[in-house]
Amino acid sequence: MVMSPLRSEQTNVGTGWQPFNLPTTPLFGTDGIRSRAGELLTAPLAVQIGFWAGQILRQQQSGAMVLGQDSRNSSPMLASALAAGLTSAGLEVWDMGLCPTAAVAYMAADADTAGGIMISASHNPPADNGIKFFGPNGTKLERTIQAKIEQALRQGSYPDTFTPGNQWGKTYQRPELVERYVEFLHQPFLAQPYLSGMRIVLDLAWGAAARVAQAVFEATGADVIVIHGRADGNRINVNCGSTHLESLKAAVSEHSADIGFAFDGDADRVMAVDSQGRVVNGDYILYFWGQTLKQQGQLPDDTIISTVMANLGFERAWERLGGKLVRTKVGDQHVHAEMVARGAMLGGEQSGHILCHHYSLTGDGILTALHLADWLKRAEYRLPDLIDQSFAPYPQRLKNVRVDSREQRRQWAECGPVQQTIAKAESAMGDQGRVLVRASGTEPVIRVMVEAANADLVDHWTDALADVVSMHLAN
Repeated sequence: MVMSPLRSEQTNVGTGWQPFNLPTTPLFGTDGIRSRAGELLTAPLAVQIGFWAGQILRQQQSGAMVLGQDSRNSSPMLASALAAGLTSAGLEVWDMGLCPTAAVAYMAADADTAGGIMISASHNPPADNGIKFFGPNGTKLERTIQAKIEQALRQGSYPDTFTPGNQWGKTYQRPELVERYVEFLHQPFLAQPYLSGMRIVLDLAWGAAARVAQAVFEATGADVIVIHGRADGNRINVNCGSTHLESLKAAVSEHSADIGFAFDGDADRVMAVDSQGRVVNGDYILYFWGQTLKQQGQLPDDTIISTVMANLGFERAWERLGGKLVRTKVGDQHVHAEMVARGAMLGGEQSGHILCHHYSLTGDGILTALHLADWLKRAEYRLPDLIDQSFAPYPQRLKNVRVDSREQRRQWAECGPVQQTIAKAESAMGDQGRVLVRASGTEPVIRVMVEAANADLVDHWTDALADVVSMHLAN
């Protein structure tokens, strides 16, 4: 997606670096730096990002940097540029090549590294790309360190003077590290095969999951059907994957499968479909997994951490079980931070980012899918029956309004007509509904979400709010 700044500033990074016109708004969104490849994210800028990230990260911890990428056509270009910047800062780079984001996060923590970088725009279309940073513990890089990298990019130096000296790093191709990640995926489960007798459809979205997902599920003994199963940069996420479930529903029905799983471009999120074509989103996954952990006494204070997007039906059903749902801002880093602060072990997002700290510190769509399938197998339940016994979600509708200006997106809350319409909607729905308007941190859109017990109210206020946002912010 195009992310055109309203204003920009010319930045000279270090002696001999070329100047760049960077947006005045923050470069780091909710999931790293993201834009249309070749516009904000160019090879020269990626070199500088790698250089300054390397200079700052090496102050935190020594070790190599792990690098991975999804299947986008621009990913190899950005990988080469980032590696050039990192090695010019004196760091060694381990390039894993095509792999899920969770593989980078796992290796960053498991191999005593300085951190990791994943090149991906997640669920975005093929023309976009992004750069996600992980710390040496395998979690998303702290915001304070992201701010230091951005400050260095803009100013050309950080308070301490960094110089590469005569120490240069090297880049090593390390595809075998992906196999260590695959071994990690199987560790929590019983001796293989453990899903024999299950028929599972996998939608790999032409993305990073194509590297490992089919082999991982076949090793469980399951009967596996794969769609969109090759790495294809021209088609990644196009009418497939976790944000487009129609083809998965059709495949589950055609093959009489027990369950279907759809991953996004970098496989850090997953959505499921049951044999009746019903969507099992992150709310359902958290509810089912939460029940299991609660029964096992492994869910501290019976608390699940989710975001403002979590459905009211889910929240009230979980409360009826004696549990507590805590909401955060959208973004798995916010969920993780709240989990750490409260000592919680399970959290995630409606979109399919799930974090269970018993097993991993970052979202992992493949690991989540394995756990859900394993739980179904051991419980000897049919997924449709479990859905029927869980909760009925409140009608919820999300509408995206394209707003190209970064500054307009950042300052949307200052728009009087939008705030007035939100107030009217909240007054009309009372305690039977809610409104959420927010700027996306990954796409050039304002997201309008309305949820209520009455579907007609949902449609009315979603359209009304989207029209006001479009009229006052999109032009």
